Amino acid sequence: MAKSKIKNTSNLTKRVLAALVMLPVVVGALWQGYPYIDILALMVGVLLSWEWSNMVSSRKPSVYFGAYVLALAVSIFVYSTNAIIATIVLATLFVFLKSRKENETFLLTLGVPYISIGIGSMMWMYHDIFTYSPYNFYMTLWFLLMVWAMDVGGYIVGCNLKGPKLAPKISPNKTWSGLIGGIVLAVAVSEIYFKIFAHYRIIRIDHGTELFFAVLGGLIALVSQIGDLIESAIKRHLKIKDSSDLIPGHGGIFDRIDGLIFAAPFVYWVFAYALWYF
Repeated sequence: MAKSKIKNTSNLTKRVLAALVMLPVVVGALWQGYPYIDILALMVGVLLSWEWSNMVSSRKPSVYFGAYVLALAVSIFVYSTNAIIATIVLATLFVFLKSRKENETFLLTLGVPYISIGIGSMMWMYHDIFTYSPYNFYMTLWFLLMVWAMDVGGYIVGCNLKGPKLAPKISPNKTWSGLIGGIVLAVAVSEIYFKIFAHYRIIRIDHGTELFFAVLGGLIALVSQIGDLIESAIKRHLKIKDSSDLIPGHGGIFDRIDGLIFAAPFVYWVFAYALWYF
């Protein structure tokens, strides 16, 4: 028990230190906007592409890495929906045909849409949905806070309350209490975030809109957790613990942003399409 507590404390310390390094970089890039946020997204995506092409066994990982980066770069820097769709479809088809004799054809092929749409959605959200500065900064930061709240709330509540396992065959450490704790924290953070901004008149928001974002924040937390579980299932299938050891206390880029790149397409879809039907 004592060793477990020491290990949890050590992991938490590493997580906090890594977050203190990464947070100013992310927030600074968000505030500065183009091209800094786009370059940061590309760097993260390239590292994720490197991880994916190496953790999924294949004969020529460099070929798949190139396809992932190509689709990613087009998703970030090309402002044409048709060009983006065409590139992702062609890159996916190329990887599928190239990997037909590999053992992990599905995962190698999945890497194209997973990375390009996951990272790309963040940029589409920032540039196309929350278009005007500094509104794009405040709203994208809100989205990130929802994902981080799920991660922090799930970790703290899950480690302390424990209880029934959420998906024991996929991720033995995740619990229902952690899921609920993360969702509740996301809703609370959303409420506090907009109340502070409304108080200082940084963002004008009425009660109904504030409630909408609180509910959406909870949904983002839930979708983020689903993304986390999918990542865990992939790693369990590949029989690996971390996608890499790039980030102390966190593992790799995939381990750190699994929920984010799963939730980003969901939020983009909500604002770009779903709200038109309500």
